[in-house]
Amino acid sequence: MKDWVYRLGGRLSGLLFPPRCLVCAEPGLPGRDLCLACSTGLPWLWAACRRCALPLPGADADALCGSCQRSSSPLQAVRAAFVYGAPVDGLLLRFKFHHDLSAGRLLSALLVDAVASAERPQAIVPVPLHLSRLRQRGYDQAWELARPVARALQLPLCRGLQRRHSTQPQSELDAVQRRRNLRGAFSAVGVLPAHVVLLDDVMTTGATLHAAALTLHRAGVQRVDAWVCARVP
Repeated sequence: MKDWVYRLGGRLSGLLFPPRCLVCAEPGLPGRDLCLACSTGLPWLWAACRRCALPLPGADADALCGSCQRSSSPLQAVRAAFVYGAPVDGLLLRFKFHHDLSAGRLLSALLVDAVASAERPQAIVPVPLHLSRLRQRGYDQAWELARPVARALQLPLCRGLQRRHSTQPQSELDAVQRRRNLRGAFSAVGVLPAHVVLLDDVMTTGATLHAAALTLHRAGVQRVDAWVCARVP
């Protein structure tokens, strides 16, 4: 019943408010706030390391980058929809820092396209904000991204993690400082299934996702993957 109401609401909204491209403001494709020209120009990440999503031009689906060949990772597989670049970077900034939830819905729909062939987990776990930052921002961007993805793929959405303390913004730190900054940052919540996917907006060094994955493994999760909108090369 709830899904039927949601679909009906989407159809009525599409009739009353036709899609408008969030990048250039031209009419959008049917059911999507993105025009054909801007859709064609998106920086899709077609070839990447399967364990960290580092772009690897010409690589096959099982390729590993040099770093992942030399060291282990708490993440079994990582899927990123895009290389971090225009116009995706602008959409992410609008969504994350300027309360543009329509940009978040578009990014969620594009992420669904990107992970369509990925192995399905038993649950999606969004990487959470600390309560103080959540109060400041008013919404958790990973949770807002994850809800439409979970609905589209018919997967459970799980609040399996919480931030134990507020950390310094990762964007202000180098790789070593990022890992130190996240030491003990997460704790697991509730009963978790054996295979989960962490969902976040951007992956840079992977420090946040690794810290979250290690916490989930300590809580008994056997396999942790990650899905992100964009990967910084």
